[in-house]
Amino acid sequence: MQYTNKYESPLGNILLAADDEGLTGLWFEGQKYFAEKLEPVHSLEKTPILSQAAEWLDIYFSGKNPDFTPPLHIMGRNFQRRAWNLLLKIPYGQTTTYGALAKDLEIKTARPVGVALAHNPILIIIPCHRVIGSDGSLTGYSAGIFRKEKLLALEKNMKNLK
Repeated sequence: MQYTNKYESPLGNILLAADDEGLTGLWFEGQKYFAEKLEPVHSLEKTPILSQAAEWLDIYFSGKNPDFTPPLHIMGRNFQRRAWNLLLKIPYGQTTTYGALAKDLEIKTARPVGVALAHNPILIIIPCHRVIGSDGSLTGYSAGIFRKEKLLALEKNMKNLK
């Protein structure tokens, strides 16, 4: 069974989803692939995992790097999970490229990486916003480039203040 709750962020409303194992979804309302991994039958409740995710987001949007990660239950195809797990290794305030991830995944082109990242079910916590084009451009973000830009700016500004 999945449980959901809403979170009001400075960048728009977020839908959080979790099961008994961990967070299964974090989507901005209106984004591409919104609630793609959400089961048709779910319950609007406040669970400990959803509370932890909200606490993580409170810390993050206050400009700090949260020192914990809520339990995650990452659901997807094997390649997607491998790509998303690589994202968890990108340090706060830093970026990598689609090409670098493709190399780490031992594939020849970056396109499959971009496709996998577009379907990331747990935005921000699994930080696909930290992946940029090889020329430094802000390409691709299912929740909108304007959000990607703001998330990167938040992390850069707060990192520089430390």
